[in-house]
Amino acid sequence: MSNGNILKQRLARSEALFGAWLETGSAINAEILGHQGFDFLILDLEHGHGDVKDAVDMLRAAEGAGTPCIVRVPSTDPVFLKRILDAGANSLMIPSVETAQEAEAVVRACQYPPQGRRGYAAPLVRASAYGKTADYMQRANSELLLIIQIESAEAVRRAAEICAVEGVDVPFLGVNDMAGSIGRLEQLDNPEVRKLVAQAETAMRACGKPMGTVPSAGATWRELLESGYRLVPVASDVSLMRDAALACVREQLGFRAGRANPTTNAA
Repeated sequence: MSNGNILKQRLARSEALFGAWLETGSAINAEILGHQGFDFLILDLEHGHGDVKDAVDMLRAAEGAGTPCIVRVPSTDPVFLKRILDAGANSLMIPSVETAQEAEAVVRACQYPPQGRRGYAAPLVRASAYGKTADYMQRANSELLLIIQIESAEAVRRAAEICAVEGVDVPFLGVNDMAGSIGRLEQLDNPEVRKLVAQAETAMRACGKPMGTVPSAGATWRELLESGYRLVPVASDVSLMRDAALACVREQLGFRAGRANPTTNAA
Protein backbone atom coordinates (compact mmCIF):
# COMPACT_ATOMS: atom_id res chain seq x y z
CA MET A 1 0.00 0.00 0.00
CA SER A 2 1.34 3.43 -0.93
CA ASN A 3 2.18 5.94 1.78
CA GLY A 4 1.15 8.71 -0.57
CA ASN A 5 3.33 11.39 -2.11
CA ILE A 6 6.01 12.07 0.51
CA LEU A 7 7.23 15.23 -1.20
CA LYS A 8 3.73 16.68 -1.33
CA GLN A 9 3.20 15.85 2.34
CA ARG A 10 6.48 17.45 3.39
CA LEU A 11 5.80 20.59 1.37
CA ALA A 12 2.36 20.83 3.00
CA ARG A 13 4.23 20.93 6.33
CA SER A 14 6.35 23.80 4.95
CA GLU A 15 9.56 21.78 5.12
CA ALA A 16 12.54 23.01 3.12
CA LEU A 17 13.57 20.35 0.58
CA PHE A 18 16.92 20.18 -1.19
CA GLY A 19 17.62 18.02 -4.21
CA ALA A 20 19.74 17.30 -7.26
CA TRP A 21 19.15 17.12 -11.00
CA LEU A 22 19.76 13.96 -13.01
CA GLU A 23 20.90 15.07 -16.47
CA THR A 24 22.65 11.95 -17.74
CA GLY A 25 19.66 9.62 -17.92
CA SER A 26 21.71 7.15 -15.86
CA ALA A 27 20.00 4.79 -13.44
CA ILE A 28 23.39 4.18 -11.82
CA ASN A 29 23.78 7.90 -11.12
CA ALA A 30 20.22 7.97 -9.77
CA GLU A 31 21.09 5.12 -7.42
CA ILE A 32 24.35 6.74 -6.28
CA LEU A 33 22.74 10.11 -5.56
CA GLY A 34 19.70 8.40 -4.08
CA HIS A 35 21.90 7.01 -1.32
CA GLN A 36 23.44 10.36 -0.39
CA GLY A 37 20.58 11.96 1.55
CA PHE A 38 19.00 14.41 -0.89
CA ASP A 39 15.32 15.05 -0.23
CA PHE A 40 14.50 14.50 -3.92
CA LEU A 41 16.00 13.97 -7.36
CA ILE A 42 14.76 15.66 -10.54
CA LEU A 43 14.89 13.39 -13.57
CA ASP A 44 15.35 15.95 -16.32
CA LEU A 45 13.74 14.82 -19.57
CA GLU A 46 13.65 18.35 -20.96
CA HIS A 47 17.38 19.12 -21.22
CA GLY A 48 18.77 15.84 -19.95
CA HIS A 49 19.18 12.49 -21.68
CA GLY A 50 16.51 9.87 -21.59
CA ASP A 51 12.96 8.95 -22.46
CA VAL A 52 10.12 7.21 -20.62
CA LYS A 53 11.99 3.90 -20.43
CA ASP A 54 15.08 5.61 -19.01
CA ALA A 55 12.86 7.45 -16.53
CA VAL A 56 11.44 4.15 -15.30
CA ASP A 57 14.96 2.79 -14.77
CA MET A 58 15.93 5.93 -12.85
CA LEU A 59 12.73 5.83 -10.79
CA ARG A 60 13.40 2.22 -9.81
CA ALA A 61 16.99 3.00 -8.85
CA ALA A 62 16.16 6.09 -6.78
CA GLU A 63 13.14 4.46 -5.14
CA GLY A 64 15.32 1.48 -4.19
CA ALA A 65 17.64 3.93 -2.46
CA GLY A 66 14.71 5.55 -0.67
CA THR A 67 14.71 8.90 -2.49
CA PRO A 68 11.56 10.26 -4.18
CA CYS A 69 11.76 11.70 -7.67
CA ILE A 70 10.32 14.57 -9.66
CA VAL A 71 10.23 14.11 -13.43
CA ARG A 72 10.72 17.25 -15.49
CA VAL A 73 8.88 16.54 -18.72
CA PRO A 74 9.91 17.95 -22.11
CA SER A 75 6.73 19.97 -22.66
CA THR A 76 3.03 20.22 -21.91
CA ASP A 77 2.23 17.45 -24.40
CA PRO A 78 -0.75 15.57 -22.87
CA VAL A 79 0.28 12.27 -24.47
CA PHE A 80 3.69 12.37 -22.80
CA LEU A 81 2.12 13.45 -19.50
CA LYS A 82 -0.18 10.43 -19.60
CA ARG A 83 2.67 8.06 -20.38
CA ILE A 84 5.00 9.28 -17.64
CA LEU A 85 2.20 9.17 -15.06
CA ASP A 86 1.34 5.62 -16.10
CA ALA A 87 5.05 4.80 -15.76
CA GLY A 88 4.89 5.63 -12.07
CA ALA A 89 5.82 9.30 -11.69
CA ASN A 90 3.66 11.09 -9.14
CA SER A 91 5.56 14.40 -9.09
CA LEU A 92 5.97 16.33 -12.35
CA MET A 93 7.75 19.55 -13.26
CA ILE A 94 6.30 21.29 -16.31
CA PRO A 95 8.58 23.75 -18.13
CA SER A 96 7.68 27.09 -19.72
CA VAL A 97 4.04 27.54 -18.73
CA GLU A 98 3.01 30.96 -20.02
CA THR A 99 -0.65 31.34 -19.05
CA ALA A 100 -3.27 30.16 -16.60
CA GLN A 101 -5.00 28.43 -19.51
CA GLU A 102 -1.86 26.36 -20.19
CA ALA A 103 -1.61 25.48 -16.50
CA GLU A 104 -5.27 24.41 -16.47
CA ALA A 105 -4.69 22.23 -19.54
CA VAL A 106 -1.75 20.52 -17.79
CA VAL A 107 -3.85 19.84 -14.70
CA ARG A 108 -6.65 18.35 -16.81
CA ALA A 109 -4.20 16.16 -18.72
CA CYS A 110 -2.74 14.81 -15.47
CA GLN A 111 -5.93 14.12 -13.53
CA TYR A 112 -8.50 11.39 -13.99
CA PRO A 113 -12.15 12.38 -14.62
CA PRO A 114 -14.19 14.11 -13.44
CA GLN A 115 -11.45 16.63 -12.49
CA GLY A 116 -9.48 15.99 -15.67
CA ARG A 117 -9.22 13.91 -18.81
CA ARG A 118 -6.31 11.56 -18.20
CA GLY A 119 -6.80 8.35 -20.13
CA TYR A 120 -7.63 5.22 -18.16
CA ALA A 121 -5.41 2.13 -18.02
CA ALA A 122 -5.02 1.96 -14.24
CA PRO A 123 -5.02 -1.86 -13.81
CA LEU A 124 -2.26 -2.32 -16.40
CA VAL A 125 0.37 0.29 -15.59
CA ARG A 126 3.44 0.49 -13.38
CA ALA A 127 1.89 3.34 -11.38
CA SER A 128 -0.65 0.93 -9.88
CA ALA A 129 1.88 -1.89 -9.43
CA TYR A 130 0.25 -3.38 -12.52
CA GLY A 131 -3.13 -3.52 -10.85
CA LYS A 132 -2.05 -4.68 -7.40
CA THR A 133 -2.78 -1.24 -5.92
CA ALA A 134 -6.54 -1.53 -6.35
CA ASP A 135 -7.37 2.02 -5.24
CA TYR A 136 -4.70 3.71 -7.35
CA MET A 137 -7.18 5.61 -9.50
CA GLN A 138 -9.05 6.92 -6.45
CA ARG A 139 -5.82 8.31 -4.95
CA ALA A 140 -3.91 9.39 -8.05
CA ASN A 141 -5.36 12.90 -8.34
CA SER A 142 -4.87 13.84 -4.70
CA GLU A 143 -1.35 12.38 -4.55
CA LEU A 144 -0.14 14.16 -7.70
CA LEU A 145 2.41 16.94 -7.17
CA LEU A 146 2.46 19.44 -10.05
CA ILE A 147 5.33 21.93 -10.24
CA ILE A 148 4.77 24.65 -12.83
CA GLN A 149 7.77 26.56 -14.15
CA ILE A 150 7.48 30.31 -14.68
CA GLU A 151 10.28 31.08 -17.13
CA SER A 152 9.60 34.27 -19.08
CA ALA A 153 8.76 37.92 -18.54
CA GLU A 154 5.28 37.26 -19.94
CA ALA A 155 4.75 34.40 -17.49
CA VAL A 156 5.87 36.65 -14.64
CA ARG A 157 3.22 39.18 -15.61
CA ARG A 158 0.65 36.39 -15.40
CA ALA A 159 2.20 34.67 -12.39
CA ALA A 160 -0.66 35.41 -10.00
CA GLU A 161 -3.15 33.82 -12.42
CA ILE A 162 -0.92 30.80 -13.06
CA CYS A 163 -0.32 30.22 -9.34
CA ALA A 164 -4.03 30.47 -8.58
CA VAL A 165 -4.94 27.52 -10.83
CA GLU A 166 -6.36 24.67 -8.77
CA GLY A 167 -4.08 21.66 -9.09
CA VAL A 168 -0.90 23.74 -9.39
CA ASP A 169 1.00 22.83 -6.23
CA VAL A 170 4.35 24.59 -6.61
CA PRO A 171 5.28 27.60 -8.77
CA PHE A 172 8.95 27.21 -9.77
CA LEU A 173 10.90 30.21 -11.03
CA GLY A 174 13.29 29.60 -13.94
CA VAL A 175 15.55 32.63 -13.59
CA ASN A 176 17.93 32.08 -16.51
CA ASP A 177 15.25 31.47 -19.13
CA MET A 178 13.33 34.41 -17.71
CA ALA A 179 16.46 36.55 -18.12
CA GLY A 180 16.84 35.27 -21.67
CA SER A 181 13.30 36.36 -22.49
CA ILE A 182 14.40 40.00 -22.00
CA GLY A 183 17.77 39.57 -23.73
CA ARG A 184 19.74 39.07 -20.50
CA LEU A 185 20.64 35.38 -20.64
CA GLU A 186 23.19 34.49 -17.93
CA GLN A 187 23.07 38.07 -16.62
CA LEU A 188 21.37 36.99 -13.43
CA ASP A 189 22.56 39.94 -11.37
CA ASN A 190 21.30 42.47 -13.92
CA PRO A 191 18.89 44.97 -12.29
CA GLU A 192 16.19 44.24 -14.89
CA VAL A 193 16.42 40.52 -14.11
CA ARG A 194 16.35 41.06 -10.34
CA LYS A 195 13.31 43.30 -10.76
CA LEU A 196 11.50 40.49 -12.61
CA VAL A 197 12.52 38.02 -9.92
CA ALA A 198 11.09 40.28 -7.22
CA GLN A 199 7.87 40.71 -9.21
CA ALA A 200 7.50 36.95 -9.62
CA GLU A 201 8.22 36.30 -5.94
CA THR A 202 5.57 38.79 -4.86
CA ALA A 203 2.95 36.97 -6.94
CA MET A 204 4.10 33.51 -5.84
CA ARG A 205 4.10 34.40 -2.15
CA ALA A 206 0.63 35.90 -2.42
CA CYS A 207 -0.79 32.59 -3.66
CA GLY A 208 0.25 30.86 -0.44
CA LYS A 209 1.79 27.84 -2.20
CA PRO A 210 5.33 26.56 -1.60
CA MET A 211 7.81 28.09 -4.04
CA GLY A 212 10.75 26.57 -5.86
CA THR A 213 13.79 27.76 -7.80
CA VAL A 214 17.53 27.17 -8.18
CA PRO A 215 20.31 29.20 -6.56
CA SER A 216 21.42 32.10 -8.76
CA ALA A 217 23.19 35.43 -8.60
CA GLY A 218 22.27 37.20 -5.42
CA ALA A 219 20.37 34.19 -4.11
CA THR A 220 22.27 31.33 -2.50
CA TRP A 221 20.31 28.32 -1.29
CA ARG A 222 20.48 29.74 2.25
CA GLU A 223 19.07 33.07 1.10
CA LEU A 224 16.34 31.30 -0.86
CA LEU A 225 15.34 29.33 2.21
CA GLU A 226 15.28 32.48 4.35
CA SER A 227 13.11 34.26 1.76
CA GLY A 228 10.48 31.53 1.76
CA TYR A 229 11.46 29.03 -0.93
CA ARG A 230 10.83 25.39 -0.06
CA LEU A 231 11.90 23.34 -3.13
CA VAL A 232 15.51 24.01 -4.11
CA PRO A 233 17.67 21.79 -6.35
CA VAL A 234 21.27 22.61 -5.47
CA ALA A 235 23.40 20.39 -7.74
CA SER A 236 23.34 17.93 -10.64
CA ASP A 237 24.99 14.64 -11.43
CA VAL A 238 26.94 16.36 -14.22
CA SER A 239 28.19 19.26 -12.07
CA LEU A 240 29.08 17.02 -9.14
CA MET A 241 31.09 14.65 -11.33
CA ARG A 242 32.69 17.47 -13.34
CA ASP A 243 33.75 19.46 -10.28
CA ALA A 244 35.10 16.40 -8.46
CA ALA A 245 37.04 15.36 -11.58
CA LEU A 246 38.48 18.85 -12.04
CA ALA A 247 39.56 18.96 -8.40
CA CYS A 248 41.21 15.57 -8.77
CA VAL A 249 43.04 16.52 -11.97
CA ARG A 250 44.23 19.84 -10.54
CA GLU A 251 45.64 18.05 -7.52
CA GLN A 252 47.61 15.66 -9.74
CA LEU A 253 48.84 18.49 -11.96
CA GLY A 254 50.00 20.37 -8.90
CA PHE A 255 51.87 17.30 -7.70
CA ARG A 256 53.55 16.87 -11.11
CA ALA A 257 54.55 20.53 -11.21
CA GLY A 258 56.08 20.19 -7.77
CA ARG A 259 58.09 17.13 -8.85
CA ALA A 260 59.32 18.90 -11.99
CA ASN A 261 60.38 22.04 -10.08
CA PRO A 262 61.51 20.93 -6.62
CA THR A 263 62.30 23.72 -4.20
CA THR A 264 65.94 24.09 -3.21
CA ASN A 265 66.79 23.71 0.41
CA ALA A 266 69.44 26.35 1.05
CA ALA A 267 70.36 25.07 4.51
